[in-house]
Amino acid sequence: MGSGRRIMIGAAPDEADVWQALVAEHGTPLLVFDPAVLERQYHRLSNALPGVELHYAVKAHPNEHIVRTLDALGCGFDVASAGEMDLLMDLKISGRRTIHTHPIKKDREIRDALRFGATTFVVDNLDELAKLVPYRERIGILLRISFRSESATVDLSRKFGCAIGEVAGIVAAAGKLGLHIKGLSFHAGSQCEHAGQHVEAIARCRQLMVDIGKSTSVPLSTLDIGGGFPADYRLTGIDIDAWCGPLRKALADLPGDWHLLAEPGRYLVAPSVTSITTVTGKSERHGVTWYYLDDGIYGSYSGQIFDHTVYPLQILKTGETRRSILAGPTCDSIDIIAEDVQLPELGIGDLVIGHQMGAYTAATKTRFNSLPDARLVCRESPS
Repeated sequence: MGSGRRIMIGAAPDEADVWQALVAEHGTPLLVFDPAVLERQYHRLSNALPGVELHYAVKAHPNEHIVRTLDALGCGFDVASAGEMDLLMDLKISGRRTIHTHPIKKDREIRDALRFGATTFVVDNLDELAKLVPYRERIGILLRISFRSESATVDLSRKFGCAIGEVAGIVAAAGKLGLHIKGLSFHAGSQCEHAGQHVEAIARCRQLMVDIGKSTSVPLSTLDIGGGFPADYRLTGIDIDAWCGPLRKALADLPGDWHLLAEPGRYLVAPSVTSITTVTGKSERHGVTWYYLDDGIYGSYSGQIFDHTVYPLQILKTGETRRSILAGPTCDSIDIIAEDVQLPELGIGDLVIGHQMGAYTAATKTRFNSLPDARLVCRESPS
């Protein structure tokens, strides 16, 4: 789902007018956030996963406008650092509405999280359990299990998660340390093509939790199914209700009193942000037209490297096309957004639009060449 370049040529006049008006007011590069799209995505996923408590993965795009929108919808938050907690604190969001999902933490990070009000922490090994012993009266723990996925764009179980065979031993060790493991968690990977790995993971976790519950006085009753819900980078129209169908069936087999969590990021925020960048220069080199833009791989398009994502592009002009390259503004030759693509002739000052750019774009940007960040602005008009 994360591969394949989609380029749209031309735009409806009213759509082009919106982009031009935003540029006239704010300049470029821009990231344009549409709260109505984020609200739509949240409701679609909530309806597709009834009974599952959603916690937005703040790492996907840690922005106050995005967080405020989700806060107003009643969404919880998945945090993994003191910086992400600081953002929520600045917005007066209670730590009680968060889960701290980074399996590896410094002692200071644990103390910061407790001061923030977070009480649910994720671990995946015995060394991390030991770090939590001083705070055992104040916390609940989720044990993260590794489930490798071939369908995911990014395999998030390579770096984190214990093996299934280690679960019973870690739970037993936690009990001896006076720690409360209240359930299990997993992450089937980022941008999953289908829910197959989620379904398998849920079934395995169910059996583990039931088996362990029979041998302990404190049964496990929380299951965090992570993220992986896909964004529509190919603009083919992903039906999230259909995608979640097998997942709903697997969850229906769980005991009715279990607490179910999920950590969506990409699916929620990706379509709610659009990039606008300007052609600042052009040249003819070896029979190819190069267009240089004021945003690129080191900026909002950083996800093309760090997130293995190819974003849909839109050119407002029409006309005969020729072989072209879209390059970013830095002095590095790797800074190329699109290579060997067919585009109409563009002029300096023309706009290039990037779609589905809310997730892991601004979050992974750098300051290489000390270039300014794309400015995020809110689009208040209905989508």
